[in-house]
Amino acid sequence: MRIFPRSIRWRLQLWYGLTLLFVLSAFGSITSHLARVQRFRQIDQELQQRMSILVAALRPGPGQGMGPAREPRDFGGREPDGPDGERRRVPFPLRMHGGEPPGEEGGFRRMGPPRLELRLAPEDAGLFDRKEVSPFYYAVWLRGGRMQMFSDQSPIPIPQPARLGGGASASFRTRGDLREAYLFPAFGDCIVVGRSITTDLAELRKWTGWLVSTGAGVLVLGLTGGWWLASRAIRPVDAISSAADRISGGDLSQRINLEETESELGRLAAVLNSTFGRLESAFAQQAQFTSDAAHELRTPVTVILMQAQMALSRERTGAEYREILETCQRAAQRMRRLTESLLALARLDAGQEPLNKVPMDLGTIIGDCVEMIRPLAADRSIELTVEMPSLTCAGDPERLAQVFLNLLTNAIQYNRENGTVRVTGQAREGKVVIAVSDSGPGIAKQDLAHVFDRFFRADTARTASGNAGLGLAISKAIVELHGGIIQCRSEVGAGTTFTVELPV
Repeated sequence: MRIFPRSIRWRLQLWYGLTLLFVLSAFGSITSHLARVQRFRQIDQELQQRMSILVAALRPGPGQGMGPAREPRDFGGREPDGPDGERRRVPFPLRMHGGEPPGEEGGFRRMGPPRLELRLAPEDAGLFDRKEVSPFYYAVWLRGGRMQMFSDQSPIPIPQPARLGGGASASFRTRGDLREAYLFPAFGDCIVVGRSITTDLAELRKWTGWLVSTGAGVLVLGLTGGWWLASRAIRPVDAISSAADRISGGDLSQRINLEETESELGRLAAVLNSTFGRLESAFAQQAQFTSDAAHELRTPVTVILMQAQMALSRERTGAEYREILETCQRAAQRMRRLTESLLALARLDAGQEPLNKVPMDLGTIIGDCVEMIRPLAADRSIELTVEMPSLTCAGDPERLAQVFLNLLTNAIQYNRENGTVRVTGQAREGKVVIAVSDSGPGIAKQDLAHVFDRFFRADTARTASGNAGLGLAISKAIVELHGGIIQCRSEVGAGTTFTVELPV
């Protein structure tokens, strides 16, 4: 079971969740704030509309003058103290008849100086119908701070706003579930118009709740999708881990099975599968190499032991002892050649075989190798043909001579009687190309892929005595160590050609 802080899946899920939560919170907060600002802007526009009409209709009474011009502001009306000192509510709106203020029955009573009147134009009277504007209220204070009038819907008490400056525009304030606009007009009075915003606040809370519910749903949906995506992204990693565990347990045939081969992890799985394939092949080759090496070493050891037991079984003549010792010597020499070849391969594989690269004439080296192998060719009546110009390249003369000596020896040993061996060379595209061809029986198509394997010997070649099947493997390692390529082409009944390409 995965531990939360160390699980890639949980880390991805945590990142998805935090990112989505931040985005949803920011979006919800901004949306809720904009909705609140928009709603309060609408409320303020309604308050300003009524204050404008009321300020335009508010005039000093007869004998008081009209006073300076005033900016319109939204407002309703109330008249506090009458002559008997009693504060009385008056309905909102005030109904005007013929442009004259009504009496006590009409809605408000006139006070002593300064005396204010409301003069409404006929087209504005509809805005102050009781049913239409019932949520609105207003109040008016004189310069001295005494309340002059207030509407019937006004909440009690209404604190008078503090004068903050002499601006001609209205200011706004919120008191609990009330929104009010107030103005200090040019004639010095204070006017407040307000309305209840209980319904508006309830709608805003409902809107906020809807946003929270929707955001929670989106968050749950996003977390579910994020978990699915994270699980799908981690699934190839689990498949890779499972395959690696089975392979580490010894089952080298296991491979990673992925459906999405085009993704990054799919390409990684393909690389790992190729690596596992090479690893399986390497282990198989190692097992085969160990088996073949044991078999090759067992043969001379067995010969030596049998000859020694035979010599010790009874008294023999000097000639018999000499024959037994010569047989043991040949077996020991074969074993020595095998161990030297194995050591050479081990050093080449480990990169511990030093190369003494110097400029040299490859034609001269191959000519020396042909002269060394000529007596062996003469014993089998094989004709050697050399077409080798002067070819200069950089390499280790001793190691390259070993390569071509192996190729020439194989061309003679696996050739037919009275056959031919042809050696050619040429310079081509920054490389020197050497070809060694024979007229032997050739190599079967199914064996061509294994001619450079260690201890591999085709069935037709097993009669060659003393050959352990390591010569071509050593030659291939030396050529590759020089940065070159060695290849084999063969056709059954038509002979075999080995080609060596070396950089100049």
